[in-house]
Amino acid sequence: MPKEYRTIQEVAGPLMLVHGVENVTYDELGEIELASGEVRRCKVLEINGEDALVQLFENSTGINLSNSKVRFLGRSMELGVSEDMLGRVFDGLGRPIDKGPDILPEERRDINGLPMNPAARNYPSEFIQTGISAIDGLNTLVRGQKLPIFSASGLPHSKLAAQIARQAKVRGTDEPFAVVFAAMGITFEEANFFTESFKETGAIDRTVLFINLANDPAVERIATPRMALTAAEYLAFEKNMHVLVILTDITNYADALREVSAARKEVPGRRGYPGYMYTDLATLYERAGRQRGKNGSITMIPILTMPEDDKTHPIPDLTGYITEGQIILSRELYRKGVTPPIDVLPSLSRLKDKGTGEGKTRGDHSSTMNQLFAAYSRGKDAKELMTILGESALSDIDILYAKFAEAFEKEYVSQGYETDRSIEETLNIGWKLLSILPRAELKRIDDKWLDQYYGK
Repeated sequence: MPKEYRTIQEVAGPLMLVHGVENVTYDELGEIELASGEVRRCKVLEINGEDALVQLFENSTGINLSNSKVRFLGRSMELGVSEDMLGRVFDGLGRPIDKGPDILPEERRDINGLPMNPAARNYPSEFIQTGISAIDGLNTLVRGQKLPIFSASGLPHSKLAAQIARQAKVRGTDEPFAVVFAAMGITFEEANFFTESFKETGAIDRTVLFINLANDPAVERIATPRMALTAAEYLAFEKNMHVLVILTDITNYADALREVSAARKEVPGRRGYPGYMYTDLATLYERAGRQRGKNGSITMIPILTMPEDDKTHPIPDLTGYITEGQIILSRELYRKGVTPPIDVLPSLSRLKDKGTGEGKTRGDHSSTMNQLFAAYSRGKDAKELMTILGESALSDIDILYAKFAEAFEKEYVSQGYETDRSIEETLNIGWKLLSILPRAELKRIDDKWLDQYYGK
């Protein structure tokens, strides 16, 4: 029987101080029993001698210092995992909220997980098709990669996240594929959009959803991505599935981290975020990858909104250090009606070369990708020059490049949120656009590919 303490000294907001505790450890779960018999949950944030500082999962209203009892459970937060989680919707603490039955767990796992030994990692190399040309063709996602999406307030990252979750697949294999989707600090409307979007297309059958709403406690928001990653690790490394984890919105997670840090009166770092935020984000992101001897893999797409569209803000800045590239959404393209508004030039997938080529996508992929980048960059420069000096100041070839840039945004990048393009379709659209330019301009593509595809 756990020992019960009636020694609550102080309650301040979401924090509570308990005196005279024995053998209580950091991150341990506890229960507070009120005089009315109501039970609320908490977890240990700090131990100082016989004093334990705990954080409440619910609000502190009604806690009477003399009548309330606290008992510590001797374990940290756990998630009961099972293959039956697929097709289900949970709250941020892993409780079903889809009116379905409770999960009968095959095992219970600590949500903090264990770090993956770098020597046990396999190098990411297999292509994942998202059906989105700007990602598949130019910033290719590979299995086991961490590729964040940098968005901004008001941009349609929720629609893009739902589209990737619906369409993502590993080509040319019968190996099972699953999506674990964790939404943190979102509104009820957004939560409804995600669940309905997955149900309408049938994608819910291979998806595990964890939804933490904006009015849920901050401490639950911190647990949500860890719940999702625990479920993903079980499906990937015990059930040999290829799992795509989508975490949205990391900015809400970091704000919850700052809120808890401020409540503990810790010394703040940049912009008020705790100094350990880099370490904390790394404990999430580094749980993705592939392990030697295991067929399954975890690929991660964290989504974050950059406050004030600032790439140097601590959240995108630290995320960029830990992950392998970034997909950046552009407000300018969004205003032009490009959907999804992916700005391909500053976007980058550092592992794209590992997931392209013969046997993975197609032999001409790598060279056409480089040519499209170069042509679009020159076309954008030509369009800017045209705005300043007028079309008459441009050479004939620059006018062609400007025309290419316009067509590239309209036909290649802009495809809507319902279109699912195969990699062959994406590459063929690329060739169609490159045919706008004279063959002599395509210096980055081998003659054998030009003979096969140019102008066809």
